[in-house]
Amino acid sequence: MALKQVMEIYELLDSPKANGERVASLLQKRGVQNVEVVTMEGEKGKTDSVKVWVEGAKGRRSGGNAPTLGVIGRLGGVGARPTVIGLVSDADGGIAALSIALKLADMKEQGDRLPGDVIVATHICPSSPIIPHEPVPFMGSPVDMKSLNDHEVDPLMEAILSIDTTKGNRIINQRGFAISPTVKEGYILRVSEDLLRIMEHTTGRRPSVFAITTQDITPYGNGLFHLNSILQPSVATRAPVVGVAPTTESKVPGCATGASHIIDIEEVVRFSIEVAKYFGSGQCHFYDEGEFKKMVELYGSMNHLQTLGGKRWA
Repeated sequence: MALKQVMEIYELLDSPKANGERVASLLQKRGVQNVEVVTMEGEKGKTDSVKVWVEGAKGRRSGGNAPTLGVIGRLGGVGARPTVIGLVSDADGGIAALSIALKLADMKEQGDRLPGDVIVATHICPSSPIIPHEPVPFMGSPVDMKSLNDHEVDPLMEAILSIDTTKGNRIINQRGFAISPTVKEGYILRVSEDLLRIMEHTTGRRPSVFAITTQDITPYGNGLFHLNSILQPSVATRAPVVGVAPTTESKVPGCATGASHIIDIEEVVRFSIEVAKYFGSGQCHFYDEGEFKKMVELYGSMNHLQTLGGKRWA
């Protein structure tokens, strides 16, 4: 159960004074030694990028060989002040990611260390812009997507869960959360059976998967329609990426306040922590390595889809 941690993070971020230093202070008080806060400035304001390392018992940082999981909380901002007052729906990804870090810290303090390291990253801005989008408005970000990826996507992440509010669409319309197929180096792969199994166990329901298109796994800035930013980390890494989407039955704008559902976020947190347990112990695979290798042999690289076009990702 991670309801306590979700409520703590929710209350911390539901403020015009929310920033990275406040989050870092909370995590450090709970035993997290490695927290990095970087303030980034763009044309539309500034935001605090927060990255947290929770070391596992057999993780890479301590000389072990257990793989490292990345958890990225994707969002435009936690608030849209002064246009609206309060925590916005778009904040769910950030709330979930930081709640995961806090829960893992509390577990570690009690003596429950995961096998592998977990790197959690997100950014905090209580006054992000609102941008037009169909069918409902999106939350914008003070800085561009490439800058966010540069800070949030760590080269040490060997697989990534990207958590992003996905409520303003006609693709997945039910309360709870859904996952995406695995995305790796421009390929949309089959849905991970291991992730489906973990989802069944943690929710007690049939697993939900949301549809994605080729447009969704290309970088922002190319003029194409994107469902949202949930799979933007995939354009900046060779690691497999899976989107984890808090969802609703109705279409909810990212800038709507009073629209975050604590129980749904807590389910996302529990799911992600279980993934971290199994991934670190080698019992959860995001994709089939042999099948991916064969696809590349048959059809070639799709790395060009990780670029704005014409220039390959490196």
